[in-house]
Amino acid sequence: MISTAEKIMEGKRLTAFLDDRRASGEGIVFTNGCFDIIHAGHVDYLEKARNLGGALIVGLNTDRSVREIKGPTRPIVPQEQRARVVAALACVDCVTLFDEPDPLKLIMSVGPDVLVKGADWPLEKIVGADRVMAGGGRVERIEFTTGLSTSSIIDRIRRLSEK
Repeated sequence: MISTAEKIMEGKRLTAFLDDRRASGEGIVFTNGCFDIIHAGHVDYLEKARNLGGALIVGLNTDRSVREIKGPTRPIVPQEQRARVVAALACVDCVTLFDEPDPLKLIMSVGPDVLVKGADWPLEKIVGADRVMAGGGRVERIEFTTGLSTSSIIDRIRRLSEK
């Protein structure tokens, strides 16, 4: 069995992994996110993404990137720990960190056959969608599980701690 740490890749290891998967005829599915406090909604989303094609590659925002997007109090969980937890999910084949404000550079490097985002994103706002489709790939949007979000979990914890 592969360890979760081995599923976290970058650089030449990531390139070799992608090349091996493509050589075996397996497609590449890519999604990205902060995945700060993993919950059932994340699991549902990632399982649905994995079912859209071959190997599921998850681009994970670094701590600096999360702070830029979510504000100075986030992430709750450091990037190394978030990466290990996401990598531990059976549906995830590989996790790779990115530090840029958006995943365009990583998407171009991975060259996915399928780019996946939440259905809350309109197609024209999905970073890299135009490039993936121009290369013959497709973009899929997945509905989120209603009522589940890291922000709502944090809010609930805050409310409970105030009692």
